[in-house]
Amino acid sequence: MRAYILRRLLLTIPTVFFVTLIVFLLIRSIPGSIVDIMVNEQESIGAQVTKLDKQAIEHSLGLDVPIYTQYGRWISDIIVHGSLGTSLWDSIPVTEEIGARWPVTFELGILALIVTQVIALPIGVYSALRQNTWGDYLARTFAIFCIAVPSFWLATLVIVFPALWWHYSPPILLIPFDKDPIGNLKMFIIPAIILGMSGAGGNMRITRTMMLEVLRQDYIRTAWAKGLSERIVVMRHALKNALIPVVTLIGYQLPVIVGGAVIIEDIFGLPGLGRLLTQATESRDYPIVSGVVLITSIIIVFINLFVDLSYGYLDPRVHYE
Repeated sequence: MRAYILRRLLLTIPTVFFVTLIVFLLIRSIPGSIVDIMVNEQESIGAQVTKLDKQAIEHSLGLDVPIYTQYGRWISDIIVHGSLGTSLWDSIPVTEEIGARWPVTFELGILALIVTQVIALPIGVYSALRQNTWGDYLARTFAIFCIAVPSFWLATLVIVFPALWWHYSPPILLIPFDKDPIGNLKMFIIPAIILGMSGAGGNMRITRTMMLEVLRQDYIRTAWAKGLSERIVVMRHALKNALIPVVTLIGYQLPVIVGGAVIIEDIFGLPGLGRLLTQATESRDYPIVSGVVLITSIIIVFINLFVDLSYGYLDPRVHYE
């Protein structure tokens, strides 16, 4: 297993390298550079900006050199100094910005994953045990609903209609968990449910499919023949083997949750990494965009490694070489 883990860790280096390279190039290919935005802001207040002024702004931001030189500087700062750079707007270190925002995204992501499994596993198991009954049909319909309905559309409805009908809107300012745990959870629970529902549909369907397959195995028939109760057969014998594809699907859903958090955080006003990424993209703050994507990609790579290692626990027949 050690050799397998070492190989996977070594593979993360080129993976993260190509991700950062692609993002580094894409963010700079968006029409309208940060220099244009700064010039427009100065002109909006009546200032006269000449070509020399634009060149001075580019030089002060370090954008007057070729893009491969900019990328080389950024990578060398990470390797040598452990620095992700500073914001081009307010000169705040990117690590400080990420350090202040990541707890919000982490809490939202964890709650969304919990919501996904709390919804998907019980309903998926029940749907398999009651195949082709009204309960099964309702569960499958709900799964299709979760897959089909966009999370941003549902989040918009949750924001708009309560405000129109009951004059209620979610809190704007973040409530820290250490100061008011209940208030913090109230603030996060609705976004987490909406974000979790988008992944619950696929998990429900795969859980139902795998449970149906496992329940037809000979060892399950033997367990029924021994007179074991339904709860013991399902929980001790069937569910564990059915969870392997579900765990795999969770690994694939993590980037989706991160991508969904970008929109959900913006809609609900949560000051997390998703909202930071949106604001940095709009303002063309290149170091923040590259830093957020780098940290996110590293986290996703390590979580997928953890998911792969969990197969050995769920199925003793799995060996790592």
